[in-house]
Amino acid sequence: MFWTSTKRVIRAGFINFRRNGTISTAAVLITTVTLSVIAGLILLQAVLHFSLAQIKDKVDVTIYFTTTAKEEQIMTLKSSLEKLPEVATVSYISAEQALTDFRERHQDDYLTIQALDEVGSNPLGAELDIKAKDPSQYESISNFLEGDTDVAQSANTVIEKVNYHQNKVVIDRLNAITAGAEKLGFGITLVLVIVSILIMFNTIRLTIFIAREEIGVMRLVGADNRYIRGPFLMEGVIYGTISSVLAMALYYPLTLYLGKHMTDFFGMNVFEYYLSNFFQIFLIILVSGIILGSISSFIAVKKYLKK
Repeated sequence: MFWTSTKRVIRAGFINFRRNGTISTAAVLITTVTLSVIAGLILLQAVLHFSLAQIKDKVDVTIYFTTTAKEEQIMTLKSSLEKLPEVATVSYISAEQALTDFRERHQDDYLTIQALDEVGSNPLGAELDIKAKDPSQYESISNFLEGDTDVAQSANTVIEKVNYHQNKVVIDRLNAITAGAEKLGFGITLVLVIVSILIMFNTIRLTIFIAREEIGVMRLVGADNRYIRGPFLMEGVIYGTISSVLAMALYYPLTLYLGKHMTDFFGMNVFEYYLSNFFQIFLIILVSGIILGSISSFIAVKKYLKK
């Protein structure tokens, strides 16, 4: 009995969808636009997170040691830093490597290279480059270096400079941008979902308004509310499913164009991301479309089921 009723509801939903051709087309187009915006937000969030990750990767704190610092002291500090939960990586750069890197950075600066050659010996000490798991954690690492632990106190005698305070403005701005981007993305998504439900609700309500007499007859003959509501919910599912396929189809040529012409601007190939995450994005869009259609249909038909 259950399967028989379910089949009838599904069949009635498809019949209503075909019968209301113009309105069904309008509902599908509106839903497609809505889901396209949601898909665009997903891709925009991916680009934003990629760009922020690239910026985060370039932010670090460097400890500059005196030329008299012993490697054993530096390695002891390195080991202690690596044990901190805030630290992602700690890279050791020897004095010789620091000098080589300095020469490469200033190879076009003749006066600087000449002055370096006149010094004779290496004026640079070793370095430790620290990358935190999150930019907000650099202050905690700086506090550790300035603390009163035995390791910190011993290291301070050979540390020439820590550039945390020089980078603090950049780090604070990055933290603010990251937090702001997440809040903005959530806010835009929430507003669009509410607007989408309202638009879908009004469109589907028009479909149900046309069928109001049919609903009245079904109620008079004693049809159960679930059976009356079922076909309209099925219509909402059909709108969402078709619109999901159309939205994904629209983004194929769009991301292909962006991937070819704007990779340098975005910092990532949007088309490659679209293809590699196609099924995840499609699943999100499909579920969103079905939920939007179903909720809109449920709310719209509720008015005609009140006794």
